[in-house]
Amino acid sequence: MERLKSIIRDIPDFPKKGILFKDITTLLADAKSYQTMIDLLSHRYIDQRIDKVVGVEARGFIIGAALAYKLGAGVVLVRKPGKLPSETFRKTYDLEYGTDTLEIHTDAFKKGERILIADDLLATGGTVSAVVDMVTEMGGEIVDCCFMVELEFLNGRKRLPEGKVFSLIQF
Repeated sequence: MERLKSIIRDIPDFPKKGILFKDITTLLADAKSYQTMIDLLSHRYIDQRIDKVVGVEARGFIIGAALAYKLGAGVVLVRKPGKLPSETFRKTYDLEYGTDTLEIHTDAFKKGERILIADDLLATGGTVSAVVDMVTEMGGEIVDCCFMVELEFLNGRKRLPEGKVFSLIQF
């Protein structure tokens, strides 16, 4: 895990002064590291009968699609408003300063299907908490929320279902 962690680069003062950004693109660009990361994540869920993997815009698509392939599951996209072509279920949620909105197709999964939510990074947990609410309100059963990276000092997992959060790398 330390090898994977060491590949993620720090970008100081991005997107604004005082923030140390964890840039995962270096890990994604390294074929062996990306493959190892997906293998490690998928191994955790291989026997859990996952029906669909929900990928959160946008880097969650990269993680979610690869996991779905490895698990023999479908992929569901959660996007910003106006990006999905069919009827959507919409959720507006609070951010530290303001609100944001996400959408998912209303026919993305059937009631009772087993859902794995995948994203690249868990920070404050606001976005993924909204996705958990969407999936639950639509009748999906949350198996887990998985992340490539977790910024533990931001306590994002406290906003997610207890015992249903996994991160491969922690900072």
